[in-house]
Amino acid sequence: VLDLPAPDGHEIIGDRAFSDDPETIARLGRAVCEGLIAGGVMPVVKHVPGHGRATADSHLTLPHVAASAETLADSDFRPFRALADAPAAMTAHVVYEAFDAALPASASPAVIGGVIRGAIGFDGFLFSDDVCMKALSGAPEARVAAVLAAGCDAALHCDGDFADMRAISGSCPRLREDSAARWTRARARCNDSESFDREAAESRISALLGV
Repeated sequence: VLDLPAPDGHEIIGDRAFSDDPETIARLGRAVCEGLIAGGVMPVVKHVPGHGRATADSHLTLPHVAASAETLADSDFRPFRALADAPAAMTAHVVYEAFDAALPASASPAVIGGVIRGAIGFDGFLFSDDVCMKALSGAPEARVAAVLAAGCDAALHCDGDFADMRAISGSCPRLREDSAARWTRARARCNDSESFDREAAESRISALLGV
């Protein structure tokens, strides 16, 4: 989580944030990403371009951020720019009025193309946040179509509703060529560590969990 929390921001980010300082967030985020990659796990930075100013929970409603483009670039975007080389990222279901007053970032070509791919410089694999969060509206398959059309490489669906899964799978297109290339690059950076001892790790986890 690279979100920069704002004093009046919603508590949904809360202690998931590393700090209230962009440079500290970037340093700690980098350390976590590098540690995960070293262990063969793909890190996904979120919620690009920043959820910390949102005054509402995007699980429940669509937040709007009225800060200027300059303010966002000087603060919220900084940790994401610092980790623009991350293999993967997840979008925010947040409207940034300075860039698109109508659509949340996940479904906004202006935000994905102009901010995430442009100003921030992220060219890794881009997931949407969960398309069944209440910040988005419309049928699940329409939400998927919207985030893919806006420039997300993949749509994330998390609620486990089987009817939604069938509707989405029946209409979701194949991975685009550019998206497949991004996925291949991301996976190539996160190969399993040769020094990983699976049995030792499972034993340690079992001991920690008391099972």
